[in-house]
Amino acid sequence: MSKAGVKFSEVKELLMKDDEFMEEYKKLKPRYDIISQIINARTEEGLTQEELAARVGTQKSNISRLESGTYNPSLDFLVKVAHSLGKEMQIILQ
Repeated sequence: MSKAGVKFSEVKELLMKDDEFMEEYKKLKPRYDIISQIINARTEEGLTQEELAARVGTQKSNISRLESGTYNPSLDFLVKVAHSLGKEMQIILQ
């Protein structure tokens, strides 16, 4: 029995052929890269969003919005989150 559906990589490859989509993807990629790193670090620490929020000194809803990509955090907030996870923030201009 085979699974129904399409692989994300196949959809992404198809979408990346569209110039407008590719531009938007490139624009949003740094945001989603940091979100992914935060989620991975939080889960590696075995923390819930609520526990991370307590460490940061914010509300769980702010962590939830950050991780869902619906919140545009300040650099200071991202540094607080990183430190609360035992990490350092690095920004590189290329």
